[in-house]
Amino acid sequence: MFNESQAWANNQATRTIASSRMTHPSTQPWHGTLHLNFARQGNATRLISEQVKAPLKVQRPFYPEGETVCHGVILHTAGGIVGGDRLSLDIHLQPQAQALITTAAAAKLYRSTELEAQQSVQIQIAEGACLEWLPQETIVFDQAIYRQDMRIDLAPGACWLGWDMTRFGRTARNEKFVKGNWRSHTEVWQADRPLWIDRQWLPGSEEAFHSPHGLAGCPIVGSFAFVGQPVDPELVEKARSLWQGTSGEVGVTRLLCGLLCRYRGSSTMEARQWLMAVWQLVRLTHLQRSACTPRVWQL
Repeated sequence: MFNESQAWANNQATRTIASSRMTHPSTQPWHGTLHLNFARQGNATRLISEQVKAPLKVQRPFYPEGETVCHGVILHTAGGIVGGDRLSLDIHLQPQAQALITTAAAAKLYRSTELEAQQSVQIQIAEGACLEWLPQETIVFDQAIYRQDMRIDLAPGACWLGWDMTRFGRTARNEKFVKGNWRSHTEVWQADRPLWIDRQWLPGSEEAFHSPHGLAGCPIVGSFAFVGQPVDPELVEKARSLWQGTSGEVGVTRLLCGLLCRYRGSSTMEARQWLMAVWQLVRLTHLQRSACTPRVWQL
């Protein structure tokens, strides 16, 4: 069972470290690594091996919906990412394994004087396996310099679904992302064939923040992708019909072998509610299981 009191203690310690890193952005950079290997054993999915190097850590796996799906929670113990940090995540699902991975808290990208922070995520999903990659929100501080590269390799019959929600600037403090640089590259491949390649770049500037080709004055963007199985046009229409928001705009696209949803607006709750509804729809339609919200989202 997931230890909520331990999660609270970890979050308190993380906040202390995060406050120091935010105040002193020249803090010695971290070079953290995380290697996770999931395997199907009978009817259960187990985390059979893990290798971690600070500041990355993984909580003990738990099973809120039975042993078939293993839930994992990644923790960043430094509290936030600063220029010069290098984070590397390598995740492997063996045949028929089923896993859901999220994060313990929102990620924070602090301002940098000149150095770029980098995160690299490599995911290998074997035959018949499925990974649900559902990190919590990322907050990009003004003057942050960051690049994320994610590559997912699918075997035949494998699938991946994932989302990201990003807030540019601490809007509660009337901060906008007008200095810095943010890049995110995601690629999904199967049998040496690209299924989905997504390259995003936002230079910090007033022009990009307000341009209709940038943020259009909206500080929050979100994406949800399901890749590895063909989807019916009816699913696209159902995903669109789930949108109940008023302050943002959304789009849904049928991919060559999957589904892509986009959000741009000003409400994290609005984005989360819609993306969660789409996730639950895809889960029921293509994974044949009902929604099970990770408890860490409720802390």
